[in-house]
Amino acid sequence: MKNGAATVFVVDDDASVRKALARLIQSVGLQTKTFASAQELLDQAPPEGPGCIVLDVRMPGLNGLELQAELTGRNIQTPIVFITGHGDIQMSVRAMKSGAVDFLIKPFNDKELLGAIKTAIEKDEYFKAAQTEHSEIQRRHQTLTPREREVLGLVVKGRMNKEIAAELGAAEKTVKVHRARVMQKMQVQSVAELVRAAERVASLGS
Repeated sequence: MKNGAATVFVVDDDASVRKALARLIQSVGLQTKTFASAQELLDQAPPEGPGCIVLDVRMPGLNGLELQAELTGRNIQTPIVFITGHGDIQMSVRAMKSGAVDFLIKPFNDKELLGAIKTAIEKDEYFKAAQTEHSEIQRRHQTLTPREREVLGLVVKGRMNKEIAAELGAAEKTVKVHRARVMQKMQVQSVAELVRAAERVASLGS
């Protein structure tokens, strides 16, 4: 397991469990932050770097499933690995349907937990990288002028320069200039890349 920058947030009301989990997780080079209750975690600022949450299901106050729902409501997408000594199938199905990475029933071995944590962190890294990429594509798209956006829309539809010129009532030479600027501003090398970028912008509602 690499990425020493990743942080595992351990939420369990049992101090001895928190300590043991933190020691295990730190042994593979990951950072940990421990919390005695769901509310303690909620009171912290949302994590910025990659990581995951190791979460006990049964706790006083907000239980693990309720915390999962609260995080979802706040659009906090940090992956969750549930641990419990009192799990049942209905509970695990509910957790997994709501996006949990794994649901481990005590006693589980260290390898199982570390494997689940590794999977969760990789999922979070992928999600955060995709978010960064989407933000960058949106930023590039916003630098286009209204006319460049029109040209982009027609290029994506497969129109040739001559067709775009006729549709926009512009000279073909002018369309070529706009098209070159669109490619430059969107930082793509081919029409195929431009189409993919435009599809991402459309999927984000820009």
